[in-house]
Amino acid sequence: MNREIACKVADAVLFEGHMLYPYRPSAIKNRQRWTFGILYPPAYPEVSRGTERRTMHSEFLVETANNAELQIELRFLHLSARQVARALQDSPTTDFEPVPSLLVDNRLIESWDEVTARSVKFKLRLPATSSPQFHFSFPGSHETEFLHNRAGELAGNIVRTQHEVTGSIAASSQQICDGVLKLSIDVTNDTASPHDAPDRNFALLISLLSAHTVLSANGASFVSLLDPPDALHDAVAACNNIGNFPVLVGEAPEHDMLLCSPIVLYDYPQIAPESSHDFFDATEMDEMLTLRILTLTDEEKREMRFADERARYLLDRTEQNAREQLMRTHGTIRGMRPTSEKP
Repeated sequence: MNREIACKVADAVLFEGHMLYPYRPSAIKNRQRWTFGILYPPAYPEVSRGTERRTMHSEFLVETANNAELQIELRFLHLSARQVARALQDSPTTDFEPVPSLLVDNRLIESWDEVTARSVKFKLRLPATSSPQFHFSFPGSHETEFLHNRAGELAGNIVRTQHEVTGSIAASSQQICDGVLKLSIDVTNDTASPHDAPDRNFALLISLLSAHTVLSANGASFVSLLDPPDALHDAVAACNNIGNFPVLVGEAPEHDMLLCSPIVLYDYPQIAPESSHDFFDATEMDEMLTLRILTLTDEEKREMRFADERARYLLDRTEQNAREQLMRTHGTIRGMRPTSEKP
């Protein structure tokens, strides 16, 4: 149960900001892609200036005996550039011209950055007698899809390019007192760029987007950084977290899972049971966004439907279950008290 709850929260963190209402690639807010927790490549100029980061640093306390084990799972989004091109019919060799969008019969296809969810896991023995470092890599790819209309004529193509990303996870531990360790974890983007100073659009293609870690303890317990025991208050206050904040996840009062989140959360965050799916918008209100999706024009819905798989799924499920969604989210009562009770 703890794992299931933690995964739902982690997925919401992973796709927060992936695409914002009105969920169309042509919307200005979606042309400037953003998410929380971006770890840029070292060659990106803003990293050297100190205005952006390539490393996420986490510190937290663990109560443990000997032979405990910690699983570190890094999760992030990996961008893939989708470039649409129009076939030049007057060319004897059928050349292609890159375009922002292409209408093939009734299907609107736009140039866009798609995402792939990435995950990598490592195990760490506690107490750590050394400072281990784990390396990971996800290869790039280059694919071409040809587009034909109903008459069988070549209308254009889609070229999807995904660049390799590489990184590392470094871990270290420090004895605080008997049975208590202070753990430090650094997640770093080590991806080399073919450009000396890539602009932000290219840098995002070799970045770790929405980077966060989910930590699971076997034979150990995490200490809450928000509500620590009195004896560990000073040690918790000395923990330094950069680009994330660790919170307990799962079912209270369990202490075996920790989420190092780029979004500020409280211990044991929950997905509202009335929420049927994620809308990707920070501090979203499900009822409002459901109503807004229903008011999109047919043309806007068509663009949303062909944006990517997650946007299409969001649209289809909203249209099919709008009544049920609105009934669940409208006027939900979390608790009641007698009217005579003072607030």
